[in-house]
Amino acid sequence: MNESTRTRRKARSSGGRAGRIAMRNAEEQQFQPAAPGQIGGQYQPLSPTQLNQILDTAYRILEEIGMAEVPKIVQDRALEKGCRLNSMGRLSFTRDFVEDIVAGACKEFTFYGRNSTHDIQVGGENVYFGTGGAAVQTLDLETGLYRASTLQDLYDFTRLVDTLDNVSWFTRCCVATDLPDNFDLDINTAYALLRGTQKPIGTSFFIGEHVKPVVEMFDLALGGEGKFSKRPFCKVHISPVISPLRYGEDAVVVMLEALKYNMPINAIIAAQSGATAPATLAGMLAHTTAETLAGLILVNLFAPGHPVIFSNWPFVIDLRSGAFTGSGGEISVMNAAAAQIGNHLGLPTGVASSMADAKAVDAQMGAEKAISALACGLGGANMIYESSGMMASLLGVSFEAFVLDNEMLSHVYRTIRGIEVNEETLGFDAIMEAVTGEGHFLGGTHTMAAMERDYYYPELANRDTPRVWGDAGAPDAWSVAREKVRTVLAEHNPQYIESSADRQIRDRLNIVLD
Repeated sequence: MNESTRTRRKARSSGGRAGRIAMRNAEEQQFQPAAPGQIGGQYQPLSPTQLNQILDTAYRILEEIGMAEVPKIVQDRALEKGCRLNSMGRLSFTRDFVEDIVAGACKEFTFYGRNSTHDIQVGGENVYFGTGGAAVQTLDLETGLYRASTLQDLYDFTRLVDTLDNVSWFTRCCVATDLPDNFDLDINTAYALLRGTQKPIGTSFFIGEHVKPVVEMFDLALGGEGKFSKRPFCKVHISPVISPLRYGEDAVVVMLEALKYNMPINAIIAAQSGATAPATLAGMLAHTTAETLAGLILVNLFAPGHPVIFSNWPFVIDLRSGAFTGSGGEISVMNAAAAQIGNHLGLPTGVASSMADAKAVDAQMGAEKAISALACGLGGANMIYESSGMMASLLGVSFEAFVLDNEMLSHVYRTIRGIEVNEETLGFDAIMEAVTGEGHFLGGTHTMAAMERDYYYPELANRDTPRVWGDAGAPDAWSVAREKVRTVLAEHNPQYIESSADRQIRDRLNIVLD
């Protein structure tokens, strides 16, 4: 629960005029009408019976079908814990075993920023939006066309997100295709994030051997060996399961390395309906829930209670063409349901939204992003990935989309926040005053308080009259967002790595950014 929410609830419980005054004073000082960390879970697409049916099937999948291609180190550990190989030679887990894993798993953890003002509490009912993705193309600011993504793009995206209040963490959103060497790519990706923001960050690794030098770089930036492990501000993204129902050996190696440094793990399952998972929505959810539980089991076999994000991301393909589609009603409702399932289990949840299929910054983009972001936010996922910037069915990423999505997320947060009903907000006294006095509510004390407390006012969206808008040159959202991005990139050049630490990092590693 965020601080402003705690303040509101405390004020409500105190009751009376003193409580109302305390609430108003606190809100005037610190309340944001649409702040990150709102309390989700209002939208539950699954009935209790449906949810239990899906979970029952997921447990049955793990017990009767089980997992294949299990690395020896995992199989040995699982067999030691009482698991077994079934008649097909697959590693299977009983329902009791899985439920014990869930019971002992991490339920809530702090995802640290390098600056503590960016710390977020992952778990419970808090909803935060952030980034993700591995786009290989960037929508060019000048040409409006797609081109290969570069390391400079990644750094520019990082420092842009550093200024966006509703993007609570930054996971690398694109691949620096100008770095062909995998080690240089992993190192420079982490460096760009380290240099561009003090928010929590996330990255992935090609192989486990790359984890240690990245952590050593983080320690240099923090000023001493072992400092990263005390406040780990970077999580590692792994795909522990290759759908359908096979463990990924490379992900296991990366996981084991990450555990050495207390690095939170985002265990992502991203099966695709009708391709690597059933085409029916219920079958898809049962299948991906089983795989996400398999990922949770994997980590907890080696480090019980380690911070793991239960990231069940049911993806959709267009069954007419076989192409991945990042938007629409089906993917929105399934990711909201995935959040509901994770919350029911009491686990830190992660889902995906806003992965527009649109290529341009247009009406299609806005509709696709808003539908899924709102569904997942109301669904109550703790961490909602891909929530800003992503375009072209995850193949591309856009600077302009980042700033427009940031504003869109304010409206989503405001919707999640809902309606506070109490003596103050019901406004009986204000109604009496208006009816017996001026005959309107404009400028009244009750109105002015509500203006700041209850309403969000967008910066980029145009609310002018048609005449004023036309006189200003009839600007569209794309052009307005483009100018906003240009201003930020021209003015926001943070120095988040001390010069002496930066020299040490550059002496040890091939850092490409100037």
